[in-house]
Amino acid sequence: MRLFMRHIPLIALLGFASAGVWAQSAPEAPGKPTGIDAVLHAAKAGGDQFLQPDEAFRFDARPDGTDRVRLNWDIADGYYLYRARIKVVTPSSAAQLGAVQMPAGQIKNDEYFGRQEIYHHELSALVPVARAGADSFDLPLQVTYQGCAEAGLCYPPITKSMTVHLAARTAGAAGTSGGSAAAGSAGGPAEQDWFAGLIRGGNPLVMLGWFYLAGLLLAFTPCVLPMVPILAGIIAGDGSRITTARAFALSLTYVLGMALTYTLAGVAGAAAGSQIQTLFQQWWVLTLFAALFVVLALSMFGAFTLQMPTAIQSRIAQLSNRQSAGTFGGVAIMGALSALIVTTCVGPALVGALLVISQTGQIARGGGALFAMSIGMGTPLLIVGASAGRLLPKAGPWMDTVKKLFGVVMLGVAVWMLARVVPERVALVLWAVPALVLGWLLWREARGRVASVWAVRGAGVVAGLYAMVLATGAALGGTDPLAPIPALASHARTLPFLPVRSVAELTRVVAGARARGQGVLVDFSADWCTSCKEMERYTFTDPRVQAALSGAVLLRADVTANNADDKALLQHFNIIGPPTIAFYNQDGVERPQYRVVGYMKAEAFAAASRAALQTQ
Repeated sequence: MRLFMRHIPLIALLGFASAGVWAQSAPEAPGKPTGIDAVLHAAKAGGDQFLQPDEAFRFDARPDGTDRVRLNWDIADGYYLYRARIKVVTPSSAAQLGAVQMPAGQIKNDEYFGRQEIYHHELSALVPVARAGADSFDLPLQVTYQGCAEAGLCYPPITKSMTVHLAARTAGAAGTSGGSAAAGSAGGPAEQDWFAGLIRGGNPLVMLGWFYLAGLLLAFTPCVLPMVPILAGIIAGDGSRITTARAFALSLTYVLGMALTYTLAGVAGAAAGSQIQTLFQQWWVLTLFAALFVVLALSMFGAFTLQMPTAIQSRIAQLSNRQSAGTFGGVAIMGALSALIVTTCVGPALVGALLVISQTGQIARGGGALFAMSIGMGTPLLIVGASAGRLLPKAGPWMDTVKKLFGVVMLGVAVWMLARVVPERVALVLWAVPALVLGWLLWREARGRVASVWAVRGAGVVAGLYAMVLATGAALGGTDPLAPIPALASHARTLPFLPVRSVAELTRVVAGARARGQGVLVDFSADWCTSCKEMERYTFTDPRVQAALSGAVLLRADVTANNADDKALLQHFNIIGPPTIAFYNQDGVERPQYRVVGYMKAEAFAAASRAALQTQ
């Protein structure tokens, strides 16, 4: 009985029960309540102190769209529910339930259960549903929950059985509203669902803090790191004018321009239901911006000086007399361009924010989450700005050399963009260009003592030789800048992906796999997707991953072109962008709670794959 009588005030209940409810050893009269019901009945009759369970926790379940169920509890004053005691299952084999999405609750240090998260007054939770077919569906549910009274009474677990009618889905509707998530670990709640729950009903400060940390982690990915040399190049371009305060101010302007644009683009894209990542990844957009970085690099090399027409310069000079912004407007514009082009990573936090904005209309909270994440991504840039005044040369010929070095980096950024839209062998030749320019620059600009000069020139020779190796590797059929010579590169066994180009083709393949008792993996990829290439190189080549997927049908949806079929596939799964990986088990049922969004290391991906592909 320790579970039900947790506090000292329950001793009073024994007094109410002593007349025959609890302490008597004689058999109870027929129809008379026994056990915990007797306790509740005696307490109710003796002073109306405790409510019946259905009065303390009024519960109902209703559909929320075509692939989601909303659970609602109206909790009486003085009572609370345990988050950990809420369980939802379905006896139906025709549907799969995703992780229950609940807002953050209050923390209670429970005498018996330890640190617990609880809910007072009300609770609204969402349950994603994956079901085969698009027809209307009656979903049977069993919902279990448990709560207590603050005055000292704990109720036994309560299980409610009900049927929720889900309407027919329209063509192209997503498999689940809230389930397109990145599985943080096998069998665990999806990261995206957790982030989405923070936006829907979490504490605003906690929500902003977590999204800031998510952005800080994204800042150290290959997708965001190119922003560091871009900003450093801007600061170096200020020459002898640069000071620590000005460098930090320029950095802050750059980061705010990036954050504001990133937030507005995310909110607008999610509200419009568009695929935000692919919007700025068309080949012609990437080519134009790669050309822009080439022009900037040539300017850093001293080939020409970029300046506005005289009339505009005069107008800016007049404005500059009233403000100290100087080139701050241009820096803000550069930050905006970087937000649209460079930050192409799709992580669980971004996907959660975009989906919640598009599905719930909570644009203010979702926009705040995106802004906090953007500031997190920009924090290392602020550190670069704050230290640039001390670490970068301030005057003299060395500053000109530094500017030229940053010009090389900008050439590298241009190649990094073009590598996503040109053949891999062509990209290998393009990588030779910044390497060759670097070698020439180091040889030509070496100054100082004899030993230093030859050390710098030696580095230039190495860079030039590397450029020659890249060009030779491309001629021999190489594609990897880190291992350009094919004969010397280690060849890891790749997974045998089959192409899938449309929803109809996917449906046929899944049906065939189900007939053979095989699971299915669907990998959404694109040539411009950096994290997709990381998955290809580091995750899919791992023997543990290949063993976990050995019995599955492996499909790849290449959405590089972003044509009508690509958009239909993305819409069918309600996917924001690649890399996203969906799983079907041997019964032909998609497992949305195991979707992977963004890069995942081999060990975690192997565990998630094994759990996702097994039959429930």
